[in-house]
Amino acid sequence: MADQLPITFQEFVKLPELGIDVSNISFNTLTLQSDKFICVREKTAQREQVCIVDLEDTSRTFRRPITADSAIMNPENKIIALKAGRNLQVFNLEMKAKVKSCMMNEDVQYWRWITAFDVALVTEKSVFHWSIEGTAAPVKQFDRHANLAGTQIIAYTTNAKMNWMALIGISAPQGRIVGSMQLYNKDRGASQPIEAHAAEFSEIWLEGAAQPTQVFAFASRAASGSKLHVVEIDHVEGNPPFQKRTVEMMFPPEAVNDFPVAMQAGPKYELVYMVTKFGFIHLYDLATGACVFTNRISGDTVFVTAKHDNGIIAVNRKGQVLSVCVNEETVIPYILQNSGNVELAFRMASRANLPGADQLYVQRFQQLMSQGQINEAAKMAANSPRGMLRTENTINQLKHLQSGPGQLSPILQYFATILEKGELNRHESIELARPVLASNRKALLEKWLKEDKLECSEELGDIVQPHDATLALSVYLRANVPAKVVLCFAQSGQFDKIVLYCKKVGFSPDWVSLLMQISRADSEKACDFALSLAKEDPPLVTADQVVGVFASQNLVQQTTRFLLEALKDNRESEAHLQTKLLEINLLNAPPVADAILGNNMFSHFDRPYIAQLAEKAGLYQRALELYDNLDDIKRVAVHTEVLSGEWLVNYFGSLSVTDSLAVLRQMLDHSTAQNLQTVVQVATKYSELLGAQNIIELLEEYRCSEGLYFYLGSVVNVSEDPAVVFKYIQAAVATGQLKEVERVVRDNNHYDAEKVKNYLKEASLPDQLPLIIVCDRFDYVHDLVLYLYSAGMAKYIEVYVQQVNPARLPQVVGALLEVDCDENVVKSLVAAAPAQFSVADLVDEVEKRNRLKILHRWLEARASEGSQDAGVYNALAKIYIDSNYDPERFLSTNKLYDPRVVGAYSERRDPGLAFLAYSQGECDDELLRLTSENAMFKQQSRYLIKRRDLGLWAKALVGDEQYPLNQSHRRQLVDQVVSYGLPEADDPEEVSVCVKAFMAASLPQELIELLERIILEPTAFSNNNNLQNLLILTALKVDPSRVADYISRLSNFDAPDIAEICINNGLHEEAFDIYKRFEVNADAIGVLIEHIGSLDRAYEYAERCDQPAVWSRLGKAQLDGLRIQEAINSYIRADDPANYAEVIDVASHAGKFDDLVRFLLMARKKVREPAVESELLFAYAKTERLSDLEDMLRGPNIAQVQKVGDRCYDEGLFEAARLLFQNVSNWARLASTLVRLGDYQSAVDCGRKANSTLVWKDVHAACIAEKEFRLAQICGLHLVVHAEELVPMIALYESSGHVGELCALIESGLGLERAHMGMFTELAILYCKYRPEQIMGHLKLYWSRINIPKVIRACEAAHLWPELVFLYVHYDEFDNATQTIIAHSADAWEHASFKDIVVKVSNVELYYKALRFYLAEQPLLLTDLLNVMMPRVDHTRVVSMFLKSDNIPLIKKYLVAAQSTNNKAVNEAYNDLLIEEEDFVGLRNSIDNHDNFDGIELAQRLEKHELLEFRRIAAHLYNQAKRWRQSLSLSKKDKLYKDAMTTARQSANAEIAEDLLRYFVESGNPACFSACLFTCYDLVRSDVVMELAWRHGLANEAMPYFINLMREYQSKVDTLAAEVSDLKVKVERNSAGAPAANAGPNQLLGPAGLGGRLMLTHSVSPAPTPGAAHIPAYVPGQPGSM
Repeated sequence: MADQLPITFQEFVKLPELGIDVSNISFNTLTLQSDKFICVREKTAQREQVCIVDLEDTSRTFRRPITADSAIMNPENKIIALKAGRNLQVFNLEMKAKVKSCMMNEDVQYWRWITAFDVALVTEKSVFHWSIEGTAAPVKQFDRHANLAGTQIIAYTTNAKMNWMALIGISAPQGRIVGSMQLYNKDRGASQPIEAHAAEFSEIWLEGAAQPTQVFAFASRAASGSKLHVVEIDHVEGNPPFQKRTVEMMFPPEAVNDFPVAMQAGPKYELVYMVTKFGFIHLYDLATGACVFTNRISGDTVFVTAKHDNGIIAVNRKGQVLSVCVNEETVIPYILQNSGNVELAFRMASRANLPGADQLYVQRFQQLMSQGQINEAAKMAANSPRGMLRTENTINQLKHLQSGPGQLSPILQYFATILEKGELNRHESIELARPVLASNRKALLEKWLKEDKLECSEELGDIVQPHDATLALSVYLRANVPAKVVLCFAQSGQFDKIVLYCKKVGFSPDWVSLLMQISRADSEKACDFALSLAKEDPPLVTADQVVGVFASQNLVQQTTRFLLEALKDNRESEAHLQTKLLEINLLNAPPVADAILGNNMFSHFDRPYIAQLAEKAGLYQRALELYDNLDDIKRVAVHTEVLSGEWLVNYFGSLSVTDSLAVLRQMLDHSTAQNLQTVVQVATKYSELLGAQNIIELLEEYRCSEGLYFYLGSVVNVSEDPAVVFKYIQAAVATGQLKEVERVVRDNNHYDAEKVKNYLKEASLPDQLPLIIVCDRFDYVHDLVLYLYSAGMAKYIEVYVQQVNPARLPQVVGALLEVDCDENVVKSLVAAAPAQFSVADLVDEVEKRNRLKILHRWLEARASEGSQDAGVYNALAKIYIDSNYDPERFLSTNKLYDPRVVGAYSERRDPGLAFLAYSQGECDDELLRLTSENAMFKQQSRYLIKRRDLGLWAKALVGDEQYPLNQSHRRQLVDQVVSYGLPEADDPEEVSVCVKAFMAASLPQELIELLERIILEPTAFSNNNNLQNLLILTALKVDPSRVADYISRLSNFDAPDIAEICINNGLHEEAFDIYKRFEVNADAIGVLIEHIGSLDRAYEYAERCDQPAVWSRLGKAQLDGLRIQEAINSYIRADDPANYAEVIDVASHAGKFDDLVRFLLMARKKVREPAVESELLFAYAKTERLSDLEDMLRGPNIAQVQKVGDRCYDEGLFEAARLLFQNVSNWARLASTLVRLGDYQSAVDCGRKANSTLVWKDVHAACIAEKEFRLAQICGLHLVVHAEELVPMIALYESSGHVGELCALIESGLGLERAHMGMFTELAILYCKYRPEQIMGHLKLYWSRINIPKVIRACEAAHLWPELVFLYVHYDEFDNATQTIIAHSADAWEHASFKDIVVKVSNVELYYKALRFYLAEQPLLLTDLLNVMMPRVDHTRVVSMFLKSDNIPLIKKYLVAAQSTNNKAVNEAYNDLLIEEEDFVGLRNSIDNHDNFDGIELAQRLEKHELLEFRRIAAHLYNQAKRWRQSLSLSKKDKLYKDAMTTARQSANAEIAEDLLRYFVESGNPACFSACLFTCYDLVRSDVVMELAWRHGLANEAMPYFINLMREYQSKVDTLAAEVSDLKVKVERNSAGAPAANAGPNQLLGPAGLGGRLMLTHSVSPAPTPGAAHIPAYVPGQPGSM
């Protein structure tokens, strides 16, 4: 029944499911301006915000923190208007910008958007319109009428022109809701008060009206009755008048107090939707006032509505967003079946194009036609819904009818009516186009096309094509005829649009043929077109095809351009095309080929072939790049006169070493003078690759000495090959380039110095400088000096040490002394040499040869000159020491010598001099070693004390890796330090460093000895604080027994620090003595408590001291020792509550609440802390001193009463907890406490005051346990509205076995305002478990409010199959619903519902499962099922399924219906069925109308059939397959000569026709012979006919044929004669003015001469096309024909 309703009802969303509280869903907080947005003002304790719900996608719901009195969303855009007091603002939410604002002078009582740009504002006195465009302020429209005083404004509406306005308000005088409306006309400036609850402006079309009629509808519920009024406003001249409609509105008995609250119009259907307070929807026809439908859509009050898709959208109090629209499929049948209002159904179907009145239309059309009311019938056909009467048959009927005088013809009336309101269909467009184009009114056709009045088709385009190609293109485009569109684009030169169009529509023409056509017309555009085709993915043409097209027309440039673009990816598969591109350019445009090869665009072409072509074209460089064969390379490389030298050098980099050398050799063979420079350049660049030795051998082979020099000169600086450098030196020497030799031996580091030295000696160069450089660089100084000295070239020795390298003087001097050179020569050489050598090296060289004294004077001279060189003074010191020339003075006064060198020189000669030298230079390591080895510990101790170096002390006392410790040496050093060193010291820093050194050396005993010597004996450092501290601390570590003695003897130490250290080292008594001696009592008792551990001694010490700090310290210790009472006494004596937190904690754990009360009373006097007073309350509770507790509560306190109450509750002190919770009015906890005390009624009362879920839950559980079900239900109703509490509550009831009470509780809760989905769901599950008979009713009522998946599982577990199917359907799980029905058909199957469900499944396999199910259980309903499944099933699979089960006859009707798809399997199955039924008529129709089957196979089966008609069908099938001879054979066999002759004519084969003639002659059938001549007139040859007729005496039978033939020939001859005659006249006319000299023998035959064009053009008309329809001039049996 729901499917037959005339409306479609939809629930968009439930606002509470979007997190919107129900309390915020009301007329004052929720606004609905359109079907796009809902705006809700939410107000919580924390903040205010605006929630905007997007109805198109509720997931896009968003909130903004906005504080306003009202908010309304724009009906189209994300623009919000806000009102706060009298301040109005408009914001664009997407742009986050303010659009406009204004301040009103009056309070705005009601406002709404009336358009997307205008807001209506209703104040207490007036109505304003405010535009959000521009800067204008709100404009006053009219003043409110007195009848609206004291009313609540609920609606305001205007018409489209905004010149009519209606303001509606309601009031409740005497308990009745009264509606008051003010209707205002802006043009007249007049108002009219009307009693009405709802109103709406709309428009309707009256019959015969040129424009729509504006109407105003309003509804009222007065004391006298309820009425709907529809009146016309703004009457349009020429329109028929509209009579006012007033109808009674009917309200159901259960809604006697109901009244209208909103009204919306649906212009498409000319209906008005009226919604009432009780949730009823009324649909009325505006034109007649007839009631179409009334029903309830909501159980709650609907308070706001808006237009929605020619329907209405509304929101009720529970937050349901509902919409109602007309159901176009059912509204007309509903009107006809329920109201019987045929005229209303007829008119509504016509204007809204609705189904359901088709039969009615057909009957009325036929009635009008039969009554001769042709124009009315034409109008009716044109206005028929969905164009049901606009068929080709109707057009043909109207075309042949004549109109009355002065009237439009019926067909034109028909077309005019359609064009006035809509567009023509395909047949109508074609029929109208023909006469329009014939009358040359093409502009009218263009106008209709632009207005989309015509349905374009290929036939329409073909009709338009001869008249206007552009217009035809437009038609083809609209009709989607790709082939014709592409052809038009090509013909008009719009090649660039072809590919885009084909891609858009998915059409694939013959691109190659199209490209060929375009290339002939425009080669450049053809290239662009080819590129566009090739760039598609996948390519529409291959490159080979394009090249073939362009090459066939010799379009070299276009081919090149295309291939360059097409081959840019350089793919190997395109190698042949790369070769083709290069080939055509090398043959036709070598520069282009050169550029292509130069850009290295391609790498896969035929390189040898292209190289040959390049060589022939003179492109030697490109040939070399491509050749791989060495002989080819050698042949081309010698053309250096045309090759770039730089390129040629680079080219050798691509050759192998062997090939490079071979080519170089070829170049030198060809012309050494011409190619030497290039060879050297190549050799230079690729020296490393070719090998220097190979190049040298090559150049030496051709005796290119200069080439060798230049080659080696270019590589010698970078070569590391000694042989190369040596060869270069030889070449330079040979060419006299001595400066180059000098440079190389100086700068090069890679030659063999020994070999070069020997070569230079042997070369006897005029200048020995290269040899000197080699020997100097590679340390051959000794050999050099010997060579030069022995060769008598002493001057070069002087040159060497004076000019080349003076630093080599020491080696030169040593070499000269070895050869026993004269000392004077040596002295003069030393004296003359620049001071750029090392004196120390010179001294070493001379000293090694025991000739140091020869330098004495020279050294003194240097010293007198003020030399700072240490070597000078070292040498002088050595001379003075050896000669004993007052060395102590020199060593003491001179600071320039090296003390280490001199000291080491003196150690064995005189240790004292060595100590002096070492001490002067502070050579600590050497001095320690010297004094230790020579037992000089006294000097060592004094040196250590004076140096004040801890590192040096460490080496002396501890030793290191270099100087290991010697215990005897250390003991001797310590004795010297203690005995002599420190007593002699008077500098505190020296003493400090010494002490630190002893400490660092871990010598505690020695340190104590040292400190006792300094402190305990009278010295300058006896009273030093640091030293006293150090003495005590050292004793602590080494000998603790001395500490007490030191403490008693010393007085200037740091007592607190020393005491702390004593504690840390376990000397507690010593620490106590220190504190006690210095009267640090708090620390002293701390030592007794914490370290000695004697609380008794501590108590005695505290009694003696009697200080608060001491008692507090003692109290803390006693508390830690769990002496709680003593600790509290000590705290009380100290009067110190500071540690109250720990006292409370320890006393509470120990249960000492009586003692704790004493402490807390003392503490409360000192501190005002919540913790103290809270613990005092709890202590009173624990000690059951409830009267003291009440007294304290009555008095001023800062206790945390709530927390104390919670603790008492947790401890089970419920009486105390009751007092505490009562004091703070904590009803929630008080309710729980009363439950524990057994006072359930009081607990429920407290629960109401607390209104807390936890409280209700606690009280509820207690009431159930005590079976107080009345109180439990009161509690439960507060719990069930919370989804999270519902499941635990159900578990509690079920575990207790109280299912009935549970169901009653949830059923009672369903009517609550906060009822949620979980309640409906869980109740459904309970029904499934315990009351299955109630589940279906529950589901039908509340299926939209339950959690369907959850209930599905419950129904499945309970085996409730009908209910399970119901849920699957409403959850859109059609697959599961179908499977459930099939699996449990006995309980769940019902044919009508199964059909509706199965067509909605998404798994196509279920279709076939359903078919198998029906085949097994309901075979007679298969056809009905297949009819609804036909668009969705695979026909081939269906046929296969029933073929396998041999049940094809069951689905015959389905096969007939499915044949429209022309499916092969369907056709063959149906054909087989027809054969089986011997229905040859049906079989012939099936074959002719549906050709998708195996015709040959069917023909082979039928040709053996026993019935003649089936064999005729076999012959017909052979005809369709063009197997003429097999068809003829069958026809001859069955003597079906007419069929045979028809077959022969259809074959268009002269041989077949002549064979048939011969058959008739041979079979003695002259009549058929004559008939065959008539039938196959165009096929048979006249000579064959003549021969057969003559040979077999059939001249009479053939005579009609010959007569017709002669008449045809005579006609052709006459035509030819006429044309020749006309030609002669033209020739004579043309030759009359021409010179006689131009007249030639061929002039008589026409301007073209014999065989010219005119002769060919005007020759005998060609024979008719074989097989074409031809009517002979003579027909046998018809007199008068010729």
